[in-house]
Amino acid sequence: EPILTMQFSAIVLALTFGSASAFMGTPVAPRAAKASALSMTTQEELAELAESNRDALGAGLGFWDPLGCSKMSFWTLSNEETIGYLRHAEIKHGRVAMAAFLGFCVQSLDAVKGAHSTVPYRGYVENVSPQEQWDNIPVIGKLQILTFVGMLESYGEIPGEVPHYTQPGGIPGYYPPLVGKRPELLFNLYDPFDFFVDDDAESKERGLNVELNNGRAAQLAIMAMLTASKGLIVPPLDAIEGFPKYSGDVMVPFEGQLHVAMPELAAWTEQTLAR
Repeated sequence: EPILTMQFSAIVLALTFGSASAFMGTPVAPRAAKASALSMTTQEELAELAESNRDALGAGLGFWDPLGCSKMSFWTLSNEETIGYLRHAEIKHGRVAMAAFLGFCVQSLDAVKGAHSTVPYRGYVENVSPQEQWDNIPVIGKLQILTFVGMLESYGEIPGEVPHYTQPGGIPGYYPPLVGKRPELLFNLYDPFDFFVDDDAESKERGLNVELNNGRAAQLAIMAMLTASKGLIVPPLDAIEGFPKYSGDVMVPFEGQLHVAMPELAAWTEQTLAR
């Protein structure tokens, strides 16, 4: 059993550090930013962008749009604005999936899920799967997490120095820096340590493709992990001894916590319906 645990930990660490480059993507090069953003919101430039991404999958598929979404107009948006929306959504979902993938790996390590001298939160249980770790968080803690994420999401929709991603000149994937009341209070979530400030246009363009590719891979990977944790066959994950299993429902994040089950309310409901 200790040997199997060590093997699983080694695999998780390898996956974690091997996918760290997923966060090394960079925004579109500043050169001719307006012209670049405008051209990428057309169907023709969207196809060219896909074909220029020369990874193994991109080279084999090229421009792939089986549902024809690039020809649609969502809500009150024009077709070009819809393309900007879809590109931004893909980049953002890729980033979330990369964070989820790394989070699943880290939360499967003994250093995180094992015993702690100080309990991380009320209701902490040792040696459970990442999904069960979420289930064990008190509801007030979950609400704080979701509120914080919602605040970040709302802030990202506020146009800053760059126009909104659905508008002319907008850059899909751009997230404005967090600005305080004073100019020195500035925090760039995308590049907090200024790693990419001196990158040239070619490096930034390559970084964008790297981020797209890793984001797409991470979306497939996290879904595979969640599927394997239900005990289904997902090669090669189902062959890993000790892979975390979960019997709950990941689509019910507040299961058993936000139920309204007061006897008085139930009795009132029955009386009201009986009238």
